[in-house]
Amino acid sequence: MLMSRDVNDIVMDQMVASDWPEIRSIYLEGIETGNATFDTEVPSWEEWDQKYLQDCRLVAKIGKDVIGWAALLPTSSKKAFAGAAELSIYLSKASTGKGIGTKLMTYMIAESEAKGFWTLQSGIFPENKGSIRLHENAGFVEVGVRERIGKLNGVWRDVVLLERRSRVVGLD
Repeated sequence: MLMSRDVNDIVMDQMVASDWPEIRSIYLEGIETGNATFDTEVPSWEEWDQKYLQDCRLVAKIGKDVIGWAALLPTSSKKAFAGAAELSIYLSKASTGKGIGTKLMTYMIAESEAKGFWTLQSGIFPENKGSIRLHENAGFVEVGVRERIGKLNGVWRDVVLLERRSRVVGLD
């Protein structure tokens, strides 16, 4: 648990399969908010592992405890879009508002650029103001709102689409 430690105590690390129970728990917290994902249940590790790209899977840890995670999803199977990915970033409830999301986002941007990604995008429920602010502070810009894009628990939901274009990759 985060307790009284600060953001300087946080270590960023590559995600490994043994982190899954804590990642799962954090994802479940996001599901329970009703404003983090269209998912209504956490997938199995195998389903999650197949869905997300193998590159750019990060965890934020304090000691041995995972308090946040970030990973990339492909935006398309077309080769032309190989440098564009969708970002998922989640923090434990106890870790929000402490600068940890900013640190995790900074590491993810650097990691993604090192792996050749030129565009990161995120779809965020408009009600998730903290996540939108985190993304905007990291250089993401709103490119539109996908109105009534899907139903969550029988209710139509909008999604704000944000993207960040790298300033070091894909400049040619």
